Amino acid sequence: MIQSEMKTPLILEIKGNSLDDGPGIRSVVFYKGCPLSCVWCHNPESKKVSVEISFDPQTCIDCGACREVCPQKALSKDNRYYIDRNKCNLCFLCVDACPSGALDRVGKSMSVDEIVNKILPDKPFFDTSGGGVTLSGGEPTLFMDFTSDLLKSLKQHNIHTLLETCGFFDLHKFMDMLYPYLDAVYFDIKIIDSSAHKKYCGVSNEKILDNFRQLHTAVSSDGKLLLPRTPLIPDITDNEDNIRGIASFLRNLNVKEAALLAYNPLWHEKSDKIGAEDPYKNSKEMTSFRENTLIEKCTAIFSSAGIIEAKS
Repeated sequence: MIQSEMKTPLILEIKGNSLDDGPGIRSVVFYKGCPLSCVWCHNPESKKVSVEISFDPQTCIDCGACREVCPQKALSKDNRYYIDRNKCNLCFLCVDACPSGALDRVGKSMSVDEIVNKILPDKPFFDTSGGGVTLSGGEPTLFMDFTSDLLKSLKQHNIHTLLETCGFFDLHKFMDMLYPYLDAVYFDIKIIDSSAHKKYCGVSNEKILDNFRQLHTAVSSDGKLLLPRTPLIPDITDNEDNIRGIASFLRNLNVKEAALLAYNPLWHEKSDKIGAEDPYKNSKEMTSFRENTLIEKCTAIFSSAGIIEAKS
């Protein structure tokens, strides 16, 4: 089900000293909530807009403190993921009682000022490295008002801003509320076939592709960075037909650079922690890192279309 636009997000994490989410040293703000439901989501805890609870069995010392304070009797080693989420009322008494941090609250309310004040001590690192702040998720465009206020505040401090997006948003609102305060946009183009996109991501891709076309026209005139990215998911996005289709789409727009994102199978552990169903948990392909030869093949297809691989 597509989630409607929300006013205020929950924040999963503010990750400092990142070198993987844009130029220079960056702080990355991870939102909770996304309008897509990609079956391979590398951050499954970011899908829902609502707060969740997680359990890490590797950290648990089995002291029993959480079971003693739980008013719903929702915690037991006999439960599949330790927490019976049909009983749990998210009171988080267990989280407060847990001495090892095995139980944790997923999603935290933060104001724009709180986020900016947490980030500002890192500004000297941004300035010396050409870095800044990246808004990621989840999906920041799901919260247009909040994200607009956050971007405005960051620009008041002369901080470089980058937004990572799935592309499924209201373009008029994006251009009016977010675009003026952005220096760069990393835009995911996952699957070129609309029916396959709906099958694996929960929505068709017409709006996404149209948004990219129009955004590409905008950046062509003002010099901002728009970087298309494709995650290489085993047998879903990394097949030859899909990669050639995306390369053709980008070539027709005269796009010269794009990023191919290597697959990381560690998302399966994250799904277990929040008790999410994982249909690919026993798949050899989906639980393994891909061979370099497969990545090189995808890179060669882009290269043959005149598109060089950019580091995201």
